[in-house]
Amino acid sequence: MSLKAVVFDAYGTLYDTQSVADITEDAFPGYGEIITQVWRIKQLEYSWLRSLMRRYQDFAAVTRDSLAYTLRILGLEYENDAFERVIAKYLHLDLYPDATAALTALKPRKLAILSNGSPDMLNALVRNSGLDRLLDATISVDARKVFKPSPEAYELIGEVLGTTPEEVLFISSNPWDVTGAKAFGLNVAWIERVTPEAMALACVENELVAPLTMFKAIRTQMDELGFAPDHRVRSLSELVGIIGE
Repeated sequence: MSLKAVVFDAYGTLYDTQSVADITEDAFPGYGEIITQVWRIKQLEYSWLRSLMRRYQDFAAVTRDSLAYTLRILGLEYENDAFERVIAKYLHLDLYPDATAALTALKPRKLAILSNGSPDMLNALVRNSGLDRLLDATISVDARKVFKPSPEAYELIGEVLGTTPEEVLFISSNPWDVTGAKAFGLNVAWIERVTPEAMALACVENELVAPLTMFKAIRTQMDELGFAPDHRVRSLSELVGIIGE
């Protein structure tokens, strides 16, 4: 069956969530790295916990709550202006350098985002980065009130694009998202930005494991859940070759 659509995860796949580090460091000197890593870990954890508890709040609320948690457990006092400046970065995350060129090259297939992000967050982010000129749809799980990797979230792809799972290639750098998409039945490509060899070397070379290294260890390596991606690439630019094949 021919491939009709290419669908991307947003956070960590097209957009670099680590690009918040500059503003967290500016707002809280000396704490930028630890804030960045704990915030992202708790942001993901809260999305999964809320899905399991069936107490959905959108990703904007999850993002605020996870930042508030992070600052509290680090004992950091702050003014509301500083908090809002950090939160606002999620509307201006940096695109990965090869994102725009990769999406341009994948046309005329349907291109879309499926993200845990709330509609307002995603629409602003896509517009601010210029990807609105390339995407056919920006799909938020908010329509189902449940976060990925729930199967109900991936169902939205077919409903919006009019495709079957076999007609879609789903792209993510997040192993938990790759696993969820594959379990649902999509064709899946994993962007493996950190190899196991590099991960092991980073741990061996440092007497103390830095927060970023710990984040990479628990969030960038493929999970042991019985599902594997169809394709492994190191960057978005490699997708053109895969689809050409």
